[in-house]
Amino acid sequence: MIRKSSVALALVCALLFAFTVRAQDRTQADKDKALAYLESTKNDVLDATKNLSTAQWNFKAAPDRWSIAECMEHIAAAEDYIRGAVESGVMKAPAVPGRDIAAIDAGIIANVPERKNKVQAPEAIKPTNRFGSPQAAIDHFVESRATTENFLKTTPGLRDHAADSPTGQKWDAYEFILLIAAHSERHTNQIKEVKADPNYPKS
Repeated sequence: MIRKSSVALALVCALLFAFTVRAQDRTQADKDKALAYLESTKNDVLDATKNLSTAQWNFKAAPDRWSIAECMEHIAAAEDYIRGAVESGVMKAPAVPGRDIAAIDAGIIANVPERKNKVQAPEAIKPTNRFGSPQAAIDHFVESRATTENFLKTTPGLRDHAADSPTGQKWDAYEFILLIAAHSERHTNQIKEVKADPNYPKS
């Protein structure tokens, strides 16, 4: 005769195993989603900056607007800046239980690329011609994006810590990686705005 305690123990073990599998699947699904977003936004940056002349790189719609060269520099610098903040700060922050991570994830992807609300870039990542040329900025961006993707693939516990974000919410490291991709999408949209200006050079 099977004892009731043995049956109960078996059920608990089965439930714990099922939960572990679901959690692992969800984590891998999260990583796959973020990796695809990083790749697609990288390709969008490269497509938007392909085969530009010096005049096109440096055109400004107004004196206080960024050129495509400045946008590209900012995208490349921000990749390092945000990932560095994740490594040195977010991954050392405490856990923040009870966050609606699905809603936060979706909000980052939906809202950050939108350019309805203009914000000032931190001084540390404002354009200063730090890379020396647009091509050097592109090269740095591609290398830095590869580092970000490797960090996503190999770093455990991306959901285990959360820190203050630009929205005032607590975001985990995974969400800051989504921010990296969304930020590059935002400034790709800015590059497209520059190209749409009626005075943008034809060549």
